[in-house]
Amino acid sequence: MKEISDGEFIPVDISEQDVVEAMKRISGYIDITPGDFKEVYQSAYALAIKRLLTSLTADKIMTKVVIFVDQEMALVGAADLLAEKQISGCPVVGSEGRVVGVVSEKDFLKEMGFGTTPSFMQLATHCLSSKSCMIRRLHNKTVSDIMTKPPITADSMMTVGAISTLFAKHQINRLPIVDNNGRPIGMVTRSDLAHSYHALGEREKS
Repeated sequence: MKEISDGEFIPVDISEQDVVEAMKRISGYIDITPGDFKEVYQSAYALAIKRLLTSLTADKIMTKVVIFVDQEMALVGAADLLAEKQISGCPVVGSEGRVVGVVSEKDFLKEMGFGTTPSFMQLATHCLSSKSCMIRRLHNKTVSDIMTKPPITADSMMTVGAISTLFAKHQINRLPIVDNNGRPIGMVTRSDLAHSYHALGEREKS
């Protein structure tokens, strides 16, 4: 995803032919050149995008039922929970309930010796050709041993535009939303972000 900053919004490129055709569809006389029309449209489009990206905040799109694990939980327990809930990662909390990290499939795979995300067949091939499967590396370890820290978090009033920037800058797939004490109150994923852009597009059409 391309990083979007609050001060830079690149409008869709519009050809002169597009402008001429659009002007023809407007009834009545328009005292404006195609070049002026295109410039006005691009400026208005950029402002509309900026307005939309700053009108929706995390609390409106986040999942409010947060699944999280304790940093002292055994990895087998964390893996079971992620599999049961059919999610690929979740926040990790410390003894005071504050988010201290994030654990995901990538962290498990990294601990197993993979620098990049492998396919299932790569995993199967490695395990079948090795006398000791790499999964043994995960025994007797806790979530705190492999979690990603410090965590990237946000408050409930962060805008969709700012969240997009965080996702792109840090290459993350999920963003824990925390209260003033650092405790989890929600989660925004890439899917939530995609759905929010779709909703913004539908709102703009109406």
